[in-house]
Amino acid sequence: MKYWLMLLLMLAPTAMAAPGIDAVNVSSDGNGGQTYTLSIQVLLLMTALSLLPAGLMLMTSFTRIVIVLSILRQALGTAQTPSNQILVGLALFLTFFIMSPVLTRVYDTALGPYFEERIDASEAMENAKLPIREFMLAQTRDDDLALFARISGVESFDRSEEIPFSLLMPAFATSELKTAFQIGFLLFIPFLVIDLVVASVLMSMGMMMLSPLIISLPFKIMLFVLVDGWSMVMGTLATSFYV
Repeated sequence: MKYWLMLLLMLAPTAMAAPGIDAVNVSSDGNGGQTYTLSIQVLLLMTALSLLPAGLMLMTSFTRIVIVLSILRQALGTAQTPSNQILVGLALFLTFFIMSPVLTRVYDTALGPYFEERIDASEAMENAKLPIREFMLAQTRDDDLALFARISGVESFDRSEEIPFSLLMPAFATSELKTAFQIGFLLFIPFLVIDLVVASVLMSMGMMMLSPLIISLPFKIMLFVLVDGWSMVMGTLATSFYV
């Protein structure tokens, strides 16, 4: 539950401001900040909830995992097995496993102190950005950062802290897509070899009317089970973020 609260904090910290009065207005809290009315807080909270899926997909490891699992299913040739719901569920829980160190830091440095009223919403948001930024920068290629920096008209950045989120997020998403397809390509090769071997054997035996997929599918499933494929894929995906 605390992970969902952390994501809400990063997307709309102002939605968690101190309770306001019934009228729709903005008042000063005496410390240079602002306090919003309850109706505005609810509006911001609902907006944050609508943006939560996009943040989950584009700021975490979810994109890489779900693409690799989809390519693996295609390579196996098992049509809709596992189903989309199962693949998304696996990707979601593996994402929380991979992101747990980052989310724990966000809770310790931002959400926990905010709930204890030791820091305000703006400071909590700034503290929450740091672990997420470090994770995204570690997984983003330099050439992707340079590409979006050039598109935005910026030559270079002296420090990583100067990179804005508006530039880091598309660069991170592009890098994740590249990495996911590279891993998927490597997963596809052994199954492609099995398909080629089976097709060649059937061709040499004159069984051209028999679909190679019918024969190769049991062999691909047997190979995947014998090498403990699910454990290998899950373990490789998890360790690929911290190598």
